[in-house]
Amino acid sequence: MIEKSQKLFEAACKVIPGGVNSPARAFRSVGGNPRFIQRAEGAWLYDEDGNRYLDLINSWGPMILGHAHPEIMGAAAAALQNSASFGAPTRLEVEMATAVCQAVPSIEKVRMVNSGTEATMSALRLARGYTGRDKVIKFEGCYHGHGDSFLIAAGSGLMTQGIPDSAGITKGTAQDTLTAPFNDFAAVQALVDANPGAIAAIILEPVVGNMGVVIPADGFLQKLRDLCTQQGILLIFDEVMTGFRLALGGAQELYGVQPDITTLGKIIGGGLPVGAYGGRAELMDYISPVGPIYQAGTLSGNPIAMSAGLAMMRLLNADPGMYARLESTTAYLQSEMQKLFAAKGEPVCINRVGSMITFFFQEGPISNFTDAKRSDTSRFGAFFRAMLERGVYLAPSQFEALFISNCIGSSEVDLILSAAKDSLDSL
Repeated sequence: MIEKSQKLFEAACKVIPGGVNSPARAFRSVGGNPRFIQRAEGAWLYDEDGNRYLDLINSWGPMILGHAHPEIMGAAAAALQNSASFGAPTRLEVEMATAVCQAVPSIEKVRMVNSGTEATMSALRLARGYTGRDKVIKFEGCYHGHGDSFLIAAGSGLMTQGIPDSAGITKGTAQDTLTAPFNDFAAVQALVDANPGAIAAIILEPVVGNMGVVIPADGFLQKLRDLCTQQGILLIFDEVMTGFRLALGGAQELYGVQPDITTLGKIIGGGLPVGAYGGRAELMDYISPVGPIYQAGTLSGNPIAMSAGLAMMRLLNADPGMYARLESTTAYLQSEMQKLFAAKGEPVCINRVGSMITFFFQEGPISNFTDAKRSDTSRFGAFFRAMLERGVYLAPSQFEALFISNCIGSSEVDLILSAAKDSLDSL
């Protein structure tokens, strides 16, 4: 029964564009209407009608320890007793910045903001202000939030809605944004050669999550690092998804490649709105009030978000074996799902890094945006609906990553596999 969700969606459509506050929550590409969630605990979501779902989205990544972790909830509740916001510095901001700098190899100083989008926008301004250059290279299908410079050949919700670019982007912005296929270093080199001394930054998701999971080819990240060093270009890793998800030090720790600027979000807020960008001290000191590049935010470093994020960081540091368990659980899920798809003759390519995974409904390999777009979205939509009916909540888009939480163990994986077998039988 989804009667309450249906009524809420009808009411939402009257006062909210499309009935949702983020297009990624819409069910347009998979059919039907979204479920309205009332609460969550551990590995489970509960909707307004009382239906229970095993959650494989985990708020698009931050719930790595599952929902409503008592220590994280307790830290946020305790901080709230002192007021929700001060508009002034707090001890919590210093502690959070210290924790980030200690964990992420390339960060010596960090600025807290309110979202991943704000972090990437600020990082790009920093790169342009520091280098005195205008142009930026991004990769087709990589999504870095809804800043104007990033909505050129973007992924994530734009792919879901079938919109290649967004209206409202000026020609000047588009001209300053150069795009290349992910994993195609020759294309990047050609753009650099064609724009000598004009490129401020190359920005990418080191492991892509916003066209589904796409894995960097061997040596691709290091080649970008070397090119940027040679040409005075700043390399920006958007680790809003991968930061503290793939390792404590993010994808840059996993692959051993350090960017100049890193953007973070999601996990460092413990589920509350948060973002951050950081890099070496000399570079970050170009930001106001010590430098000429202005960026500000009334709620940046919000004490509730900092408290929840610090609790999350303490828990991750206290359990160094967690990433190995997540790797083992998700690798097993990948292997068993591949067997199920193969047994049914279903052409599916499964891409995975750590606890991020995507089931692409097509033959592989999938290494870039063009590959991803060949997926059978109708077939995925049918699978999504069948899984939802059986109590497993997948991302409502072929072009998104799934995120496995530490609350998903062998019994939960068995439930996923059973639901998948039944779902495939029903297609």
